[in-house]
Amino acid sequence: MSSRRADYSSNSVTPRRNKHLQKVRSVGSASRPPTSTLRPSTGRLTTVASTVGDCSNYVVAVLEGRGVAREIGMAALNKTTGQCVIFQIPDCQTYVKTIHHLHLHSPSAILVPDTFLPIEPTSKSKISPLVESISDEFSNDVEMVPIPRKYWNDNDGLDMVNRLILDNGEKPGTILALSKKYYALSAVSALFKFVETRMNTTFAPRSVRISYRSPEGTMMIDSETTRNLELLHSNVSKRSKNSFLLNHTFTPMAHRLLRVNILAPITDQMAIERRLEVVQELVNDEEKYTAIRDALKLLRNIDFDKLIAQLSTSDTRPVGGASGNARGASARVEQIMRLRNVVRSLPEVVRALQGCRSNLLRMIADMIDDERVKSIDEMVSQGLNDDALSAGGGGSFGASFGAVTKKVYAVRANHNRLLDVARETYRENVTDIIELQSELSKEHDLPISMQWQDNGFIFVLKKADVPPGTKSLPGPFINASMQKNGKWTFSHLELKKRNTRLRDSLDEALLLSDQIVKALVERILEDIGVLYKASEAIGLLDMLWSFAHTSILHNYTRPEFTGTLAIKAGRHPVLETVQVAGNFVPNDTYACDGSSFQVIEGPNMSGKSTYLRQIGTLVVMAMCGCFVPAEYASFRIHDALLTRLSNDDDPERSLSTFAKEMTTSSMILSAATDSSLILIDELGRGTSPIEGVGLAHAIAEEIIRIKVCAFLSGHFHQLTFTLSKYPTVVKHPLIHPSLGW
Repeated sequence: MSSRRADYSSNSVTPRRNKHLQKVRSVGSASRPPTSTLRPSTGRLTTVASTVGDCSNYVVAVLEGRGVAREIGMAALNKTTGQCVIFQIPDCQTYVKTIHHLHLHSPSAILVPDTFLPIEPTSKSKISPLVESISDEFSNDVEMVPIPRKYWNDNDGLDMVNRLILDNGEKPGTILALSKKYYALSAVSALFKFVETRMNTTFAPRSVRISYRSPEGTMMIDSETTRNLELLHSNVSKRSKNSFLLNHTFTPMAHRLLRVNILAPITDQMAIERRLEVVQELVNDEEKYTAIRDALKLLRNIDFDKLIAQLSTSDTRPVGGASGNARGASARVEQIMRLRNVVRSLPEVVRALQGCRSNLLRMIADMIDDERVKSIDEMVSQGLNDDALSAGGGGSFGASFGAVTKKVYAVRANHNRLLDVARETYRENVTDIIELQSELSKEHDLPISMQWQDNGFIFVLKKADVPPGTKSLPGPFINASMQKNGKWTFSHLELKKRNTRLRDSLDEALLLSDQIVKALVERILEDIGVLYKASEAIGLLDMLWSFAHTSILHNYTRPEFTGTLAIKAGRHPVLETVQVAGNFVPNDTYACDGSSFQVIEGPNMSGKSTYLRQIGTLVVMAMCGCFVPAEYASFRIHDALLTRLSNDDDPERSLSTFAKEMTTSSMILSAATDSSLILIDELGRGTSPIEGVGLAHAIAEEIIRIKVCAFLSGHFHQLTFTLSKYPTVVKHPLIHPSLGW
């Protein structure tokens, strides 16, 4: 209904309600699928050099169940790689787990049922608490799209999963895990309906990497903790060179995997130990470390996942005539050429992994060294012309012309007689244009050169080659302009005619090549699962190599997992890189079951906040499978890392410092278990000292009751006295040796 957008901004809506509604895009009539407007992403390739903020490639569908259980179903699709991740999680009234998973997948759009929102601003129905929480968390950064309730159908969702999921060894387990997940399957149904009708994208059967992730298996890190610990980027500058210190990856797959592991470290101790074994082997074996680095460099900035997704998807939007078809054909030819280059680079990775001792590295080698990958390589080799693909650039005409010519000759000769004729016509048209250039150069006694652009060739002439004082070129030349680089660019009527003939022959050659490429892609799609496995293996190897590189660079130590938190001479990984050598003071930490609640005391500037952040950061690094900056480190496995380390207010949510402190404390107490880790800095600072002590004591008692490992800093020295009746409470004074504290 077209009036919804206008009504949402009506003055009759309360400010808080209007704030949420303004973030919601109208989707038209609820009786049919909307027909506008979200376009598929066509931006540049996301590389490891991109900032973390550029990772917003997910569309996420979220559905909350009825009743008090607060079951949340979620389905997230990466628009770039085509990966679909499905969850069904129990949550609390603060929706901390839902928000955590949304941040984990950095959404560009969040889909919710239209019944979660009032159709009219004056309607008695209320905005869903889930929608309010999401809106508060993501502010105006993420678009929230209401989807008609009829498209949230679990049966349709299961049918879509059965039709699209890769036919590999994981399919039966995924189908079984999803079979009773009503809310998750309903989210899948709405998600793929949105992709089909709004993004105009369809997936080939058995081509989507769909996975169901259990809520167990990873450590939950809420969004505020991510910001407080600066896990992904500096709070001062997202482009700081000291951000994301573990990221020395070569490939976008590893960059994404690293981000996910930092935001949700694994909790399987055996899996962590296997990663640490790999890092240990690479740290100790310089030859193996170097061989893997050189092999990964061959895949630098190549997004294998994105390439596979491009091959398995098709755009359902109508194209603009022959030129539109030719552009699509050109893109597919380029994709198959890139696939050939990637597949040809995989054996080098396998050779680099030969002789590895760790089980995980051998497993990675087996995933890459698959006979089906070799079969795909053979198929591509039979279809593509190696000589053309390995040819140089476009000579004096520029690299862009060389890239176009490679596409024209990419398919082997004698596959299609019409294609061979089209190529010959293309070659003749290029020759005609070169002859025209030569004739005009002689006629006007000018050293005219040529340059390729999207619409064909243009003439180029250096300013120095034109007689001094010349303000215009000879009469036959048209569209002349002086460029910033000191060159004239211009055209000629005859050149335009010949460019038209050249463009027609180019389009014809690409369209005929596309017929052969499409047939080749259909054969490749039968084994596309093995390509996804190879991509996954490359991403994991790249991430582990990055861990080893960081550990060597900064002299990190392999952590142990013993059930006791013990850190000898621990260092904050960021601060030690920015402070002058010798100025950083390492810290010791010890916490066991008998000393699980620690009150950190010390004067201002003694490093209490840094100490807490250091503990949290080292725990995350260790559970990712990376070495840590310490002389010795032992950790326990935590199911959640919950922090309150900031004393700022929150103007966007109209929360004062005290209100935000209470909101965060409530979230911590509702989400904490006896396996969590809690870090709280300056509890009670948002109110008067007397009230602050009472508040800090009450919250501390509840934390102690949960039997959770917790570190609490502050200036309330009374706490150690009022909490002294609890045997697990320990006072930990911070002593700065240079100042005598």
